[in-house]
Amino acid sequence: MFWSDFILGSQDGLVNVLGVILGIAIASQDLRIILAGGFAATFAESISMAAVAYTSTLARREYYLGARERELREMRELPELERQEVRDIFARWGFGGHELDDIVGKITAKPQAWLEVMMAHELFLAPVDHAQARRSAILVGLAAIVGSLIPLVPFLVLGAAIFSGIAASLAVSAIALFLIGWFKAKATVGRPARSGAQLLAIGITSAIAGFGVAYLVTLLYGG
Repeated sequence: MFWSDFILGSQDGLVNVLGVILGIAIASQDLRIILAGGFAATFAESISMAAVAYTSTLARREYYLGARERELREMRELPELERQEVRDIFARWGFGGHELDDIVGKITAKPQAWLEVMMAHELFLAPVDHAQARRSAILVGLAAIVGSLIPLVPFLVLGAAIFSGIAASLAVSAIALFLIGWFKAKATVGRPARSGAQLLAIGITSAIAGFGVAYLVTLLYGG
């Protein structure tokens, strides 16, 4: 969960702010406006991402608790059906005969074990608590800030050299996006080079879209 939250926040922050500041840069070519827009987008994005992480985690918690209540009710009202479901689960794992009868009897004799088996292996759900929602919100929000600052740093360093700032921002962001995608695959599953290239392509496409829209507006309205 730690790495998935960090990757989610950082890549979203980077991609969104990169598109925003490149659009502003080409439209205004004014460092103050670029930085103002970039920092505004940074903190708006981080707060929004943190709120989404918090509410979506709470929604998963509420769904889990609702499913748990339904499962408890079925265990009380339809015990034979629920025992058969436990039997089916263990049969899939290769248990059979007296061994299967024995393990089903032991599991269903203990309501907590019975419930946890059903939640995890019939419904494929894991418990979620309030603390997890808070941790997720904080981590996603902080990661979004870190990601958002990456495309802004070249403008802070290069100052009024706007077009150099655009080129440097694209280069630094491209490297960061590739590394985030690479690490995402290493921390989970997948091919690191492919994952890095995919995230790089998504980010740069977003940036080019923002750049292109701003350029068209500048042409149309004589900016």
